[in-house]
Amino acid sequence: MLMSNTNRPAKLHYMANGFRVLSSGDHVVCAASGAAIALDDLRYWDVAGQRPFATAELASEAMRPR
Repeated sequence: MLMSNTNRPAKLHYMANGFRVLSSGDHVVCAASGAAIALDDLRYWDVAGQRPFATAELASEAMRPR
């Protein structure tokens, strides 16, 4: 039986200039908003925290020193 990656979160390793897929899926979940982000649309992540973000604003806010 073939497994579909539809509606299944991927597991990624985030690097400075990209990411590596550790477990296949079609999206990741934004660390700030909980929104699903299609892998093709993923542009923002935190390398140190290994967290994806849906927008630049969410990423900036989450990584701003407190």
